[in-house]
Amino acid sequence: MAQGCLKCLKYTMCFANLLCFMCGVAVLIFGVYMMVNFKMAALTPTLASFTSANMLLISGIVITCVSFLGFLGALKENRCLLLTFFLVLFILMLVELTAACLLLMYEGQIASMVKDDLNKGLEKAKGKNVNTTDVMSEWDVVQEKLDCCGVHNWTDWGDKVPESCCLTDCRTQNAKYREKGCLETLKNLFEENFLTTGISVIVLCIIEVLGMCFAMTLFCHISRSGLGYKL
Repeated sequence: MAQGCLKCLKYTMCFANLLCFMCGVAVLIFGVYMMVNFKMAALTPTLASFTSANMLLISGIVITCVSFLGFLGALKENRCLLLTFFLVLFILMLVELTAACLLLMYEGQIASMVKDDLNKGLEKAKGKNVNTTDVMSEWDVVQEKLDCCGVHNWTDWGDKVPESCCLTDCRTQNAKYREKGCLETLKNLFEENFLTTGISVIVLCIIEVLGMCFAMTLFCHISRSGLGYKL
């Protein structure tokens, strides 16, 4: 009976990690696609490394590596791989919880940093000594998709209001502009998805705890059975 349960645990762990591996590959491919087609470094020059594309790329790499480690360790019943899988999951969970706590503690400072960075990106887009074509295309995409204009409102652009800010023909005197600024829109978007993000982090931590329990249970069984580092 015990052997049957452990075999079931082994193959369940293999299947779960294989599924996570496939999801990680999908996230990785999507991250590469975002990085190639949606370069948003001009919006936030200082925080250019923390774009969605980079986060997806890093997440995809981590998920694929960790899930492959767990899959191989369970399939081969290798104590070294299972213990490594357990420790990596534990470290990842600590990092996620620490990041969540820091976001809650320094929410005001982060918002101020994003505001300053958006202003820098806007000044870069308005500058004459840069290749404004690529810069403006990034602002145009964000302003059209999020239905916003400038950092606070359309007046941030001065006399160079882009067409992506206009609801009507910009060349007319009575042109209508998008009222909300992108900073306010991003803040509202974050607040609207705050609960979803929190639930996602909790679910992810639960999955990691289950993975750690499965790995340690299998590790202890292999140790008691005297199978050693079975290859």
